[in-house]
Amino acid sequence: MSLHTTPEAPRAGELTEEEIAVFLRDHPDYFTRHIELLDVLRLPHPTHGAVSLVERQLSLLRERNRQLERKLGELIRVARGNEQLSANLHQLALGLMRADSLDSVLASARDLLCSEFNADQVVIRVIDREGELLAPYSVAQGDPGLNEFQTVFERRRPVCGQLRPAQLAWLFGDYADTVASAVVTPLFDTQPLGLLALGSAEADRFHPSMGTLFLGYLGELLAAAVGIRLDRA
Repeated sequence: MSLHTTPEAPRAGELTEEEIAVFLRDHPDYFTRHIELLDVLRLPHPTHGAVSLVERQLSLLRERNRQLERKLGELIRVARGNEQLSANLHQLALGLMRADSLDSVLASARDLLCSEFNADQVVIRVIDREGELLAPYSVAQGDPGLNEFQTVFERRRPVCGQLRPAQLAWLFGDYADTVASAVVTPLFDTQPLGLLALGSAEADRFHPSMGTLFLGYLGELLAAAVGIRLDRA
């Protein structure tokens, strides 16, 4: 005699399982009005065998609560990180405002980025259209290395992740082998002014899926300071 049974087909006048499911979906308060059924109904549980509907609901609510707590913790972590980034940008803006020359702007920006943004490598390259090189920050307008970043200039937004070897070599020079991830931000005024690059020895420090809002603000701040000093030069 087989121990396995199959549900019998509904007889005339009986509700099918699908009809019962539709009824319960359409009447979510049904068990509120028939609360005595909650202790009678039994549901399978993957680890505790059959449990009552109340117990199963409590289990689901606890798991949902744990998920919400994890999400809340992540939101708090992100909020604290954004607060710190805002403070760092504030310090950078103050430093750029105090700088009295283009050289001072670039030096201050590099120092603040190293200290406030925890970057292992910071590179600023300003396109020198007048031919008066501002070493070590300047790059000639016709430098072939700029072609490696044509897409960055066209998109006018930061690019994060792993750079191509040619890009790493042009930006970081002798330190290219130490940079596992980077972010490159184009500097724009009314025209391309140059590039800002932050490099990290950690492969997951800068990644393509990370938010770039603050990085965009960072590039705009630096571009504004550089553009003003170039106009004064």
